[in-house]
Amino acid sequence: MELGVIGLGRMGAGISRRLMRDGHRCIVYDQAAATVQQLAGDGALAATGLSDMLARLAKPRTVWVMLPAGKITEDTITALGDMLESGDIVIDGGNSFYKDDIRRAKTLREKGIVYVDIGTSGGIWGLERGFCMMIGGEPDAVAHIDPILRALAPGAGSIDRTPNRDGRDPRVEQGYLHCGPAGSGHFVKMVHNGIEYGIMQAYAEGFDILKNKDSHELPEDQRFTLDMADIAEVWRRGSVVSSWLLDLTSQALAENVSLSNFTGDVSDSGEGRWTIEAAIEEAVAVPVLSTSLFARFRSRQVHTFGEKVLSAMRFKFGGHTEPKA
Repeated sequence: MELGVIGLGRMGAGISRRLMRDGHRCIVYDQAAATVQQLAGDGALAATGLSDMLARLAKPRTVWVMLPAGKITEDTITALGDMLESGDIVIDGGNSFYKDDIRRAKTLREKGIVYVDIGTSGGIWGLERGFCMMIGGEPDAVAHIDPILRALAPGAGSIDRTPNRDGRDPRVEQGYLHCGPAGSGHFVKMVHNGIEYGIMQAYAEGFDILKNKDSHELPEDQRFTLDMADIAEVWRRGSVVSSWLLDLTSQALAENVSLSNFTGDVSDSGEGRWTIEAAIEEAVAVPVLSTSLFARFRSRQVHTFGEKVLSAMRFKFGGHTEPKA
């Protein structure tokens, strides 16, 4: 297929390269001209702006917006809505708020333009591992872009099949799911990220307990000096708490067991807050998820070893750096 990609950051560039590896044609644009030229060197067609991109795409056109949630995404989709035509498709693959998706889809539908929201997970590893995708939008549009989704998805890989799934959507086992109408993809991804906060916080608190077992506040015969890197590594092998996040934690500790390259100032990118807001709207109790979000707020005042573990995980899976003082 042919696809326009707007935004060539950590994930947008990976999406473009993975699609081109599968034989798809990408016309790319980013405000950073040097980034555009790097992708052009890998086989993409470089566009100088939105109008240039759209002029190069054959109709009906499909454009994937991969920009940070907020004003830049809103402005870009508004501009595309003024330039595209009936039958064209706009995909927002970033981390937009799902209620914004519902509004945008209604606005674009009045012009005959189709809106698809894709919650995209995979971070900086997506180029090699593939991207897990949660998709919202009209079934016909999702079916139309299936070759793109199939190329981006991780595939079944070596993961054992879950019993009793006969008759269910086979795309799920390939790593992508059509969740429902516009907004549902980003809603599922939002809750995914809220869960991610809770899992990461559990690891962080556990390693903090282990790290502080040599505290002088404890009786001497109860103090242990434990090796964080080796504990993370042994848990990776056969433990019930093994996971990709633990794999990345083990890597970070093997590189620097004190994690002195991190301060422990842990940012939140929005989805955790939105997940808590949704829980309040639905009157659903989420003590673990809410506490993990508040722990990130506190980390910006007092840093612990556990928060360094959190920072290390965020950097490893998504390339997220700590705020500069």
